[in-house]
Amino acid sequence: MSEKPFDLDKHRGMAAQKATELRRKLAEVEGHARELRDQQSAFENQLLSTPAATWPEAAAKARYVLNLYVASLSPGDTRHRNLVSAIIDDFARLTRDEPE
Repeated sequence: MSEKPFDLDKHRGMAAQKATELRRKLAEVEGHARELRDQQSAFENQLLSTPAATWPEAAAKARYVLNLYVASLSPGDTRHRNLVSAIIDDFARLTRDEPE
């Protein structure tokens, strides 16, 4: 028995190698997407369970929800995208100007 593993991919055709690589990449991407969804769900549960103690915390929660909304908009919906951008800019300005 050889101590070195035998690389079967070298003995397959180029199309089969590419198909195998695509399946591997797809499985990897799906795994990352599942992990991201789990992290997002945990984060959202934390946002729901903990009330904001300050205006900056409330603005941070609102920014998160607005960014989710923007992600669902069609690329051509510039009016709503600009509106959300203006609101987020307002949050940043008002949070920055808030006395400590």
